[in-house]
Amino acid sequence: MDIHEAIKRRHSVRKYKNIPLSDEHKIALFKKIDEINKKSGLHIQLVTDEPKAFDCLIAKYGNFSGVKNYVAMIGEKGENLDELCGYYGEELVLFAQQMGLNTCWAKMSYKKVPGAFEVKSGEELVIVISIGYGENEGKQHKSKKPSEAAKDYDTAPDWFKRGVDAALLAPTAINQQKFSFFYSENKVTAKAGLGPCRMIDLGIVKYHFEIGAGKENFIWG
Repeated sequence: MDIHEAIKRRHSVRKYKNIPLSDEHKIALFKKIDEINKKSGLHIQLVTDEPKAFDCLIAKYGNFSGVKNYVAMIGEKGENLDELCGYYGEELVLFAQQMGLNTCWAKMSYKKVPGAFEVKSGEELVIVISIGYGENEGKQHKSKKPSEAAKDYDTAPDWFKRGVDAALLAPTAINQQKFSFFYSENKVTAKAGLGPCRMIDLGIVKYHFEIGAGKENFIWG
């Protein structure tokens, strides 16, 4: 499937089959993570065959089960770190979806396992992403109307509408969708609302917007 189809088909999945990641999938994920780390400056890490992080009460409360593989989104501390982790984490999420893997962003529903991943001095673990073969494909959640996310949507150019439509298919914390898009000619501004994980969400939806709108059609303002 192409990335546009991946955006439409990808939903959060919290329950996973007891199947190890195939060597093919692991190699592809490690290669993609290395590529993203080089261009972003992040320190993203794939943790495989590690069942302890999601084998805790808070994970069960979050309805996670069978999670043995996850991505640790790590980078140098800074005011843009959350947004960077959202943006590049979603690039990885959609890459995984294209390979037939399932994912779910998890901010609180796990515990840190010593030695599972490396957080260097000056770095911070922002969030993790469960990954594997889901027991199901998840389900679509209710979404805002496009005009609620972009007040000028109805009179906007087609590329802007496609961007907003793609952004509204992005995962956000507790499905809050607290973001707004504005445009002036070919300049687009994305703003985060109030709420948990707001800047992570902003990075995620900006990545979706770029895919939908086409990066060649606008610049971020």
